[in-house]
Amino acid sequence: MRKIEALMNNAISNLNHGEVWKLDNTVVSVADGIAFVFLHGNLIAEVGDNSIRLFDGGWQTVTTKSRLNAILSQHGLPGEKVFQKRHKWFVTVNGETVEFFSGMRLN
Repeated sequence: MRKIEALMNNAISNLNHGEVWKLDNTVVSVADGIAFVFLHGNLIAEVGDNSIRLFDGGWQTVTTKSRLNAILSQHGLPGEKVFQKRHKWFVTVNGETVEFFSGMRLN
């Protein structure tokens, strides 16, 4: 995991309502118990106590996938991950592989 991703995960876990953390191209803000994660100004994740919503921000890039996997590794369930196969994104969740779609919710 990249250093920026470790700092991002720390911000997701520790920010209070109304606080914002920013480093380079990544921003985390918290409102109503939900951490909103932005990459280059595009929403890529919403992390709450009981669920995670994943977005691609319109860009299925290596960096977006890396940030999402960092979030899943610390805030998701064991084995959850985003990966690419034949130019398409997929998510492993609950031991199954499903096609990624922006806005998908993992519980």
